[in-house]
Amino acid sequence: MPKVVDHEDRRQRLAEAVWELTLREGLEGVTLRKVAAEAGVSMGQVQHYHASREEMVRDAVTRAVAALNARIETSVKAAAAGEETSAEVILRECLYAMLGRDEEGARLLRLSVAVFGRAVSDPALARVMAPDDGELLDLTAGLIAGARAERGKQVAGDPRVDADICWALATGLGVDVALGLRTVEAAETVLGYHLEGVLGRE
Repeated sequence: MPKVVDHEDRRQRLAEAVWELTLREGLEGVTLRKVAAEAGVSMGQVQHYHASREEMVRDAVTRAVAALNARIETSVKAAAAGEETSAEVILRECLYAMLGRDEEGARLLRLSVAVFGRAVSDPALARVMAPDDGELLDLTAGLIAGARAERGKQVAGDPRVDADICWALATGLGVDVALGLRTVEAAETVLGYHLEGVLGRE
């Protein structure tokens, strides 16, 4: 019986090799040959899945962004399943997931920071790093409106614009944490302070 090959597993293995090399050597240190060595596979296998270095890097970054988004979704679902579910709890979990509060989250944030520079001159990579986030903003705006209602607060301002600002702040704080410029605790304090203003201070 022929061996069943899990192509998705192989692609993910190569992507993780790109991640590790990027974190150690920067994106400029990533080559097809180094990725093959890091993943413990042949050059032929790397070239079977990726026709070029650029394609390989783009796939790895796409997978990193997807992994980070999946962590946010997991945080939201966990909060929603809790006994004291509220729009505010879900909102906080959603935004705080950007701060790299555990080892894997921090690794994905550091990786994102490492490829930002390349995205400046690579429009395709930039689109991967900053995809259309309309649905996320709509969800966040709904959570902000719901949290305000839970608090019984009438707060001036557009919830969708506030949602955009919250994500921009959470992303910036996540970068600071990834670079070691702030601790996770310090970032949570700043984000929490901003959220209190958005939701209506008690």
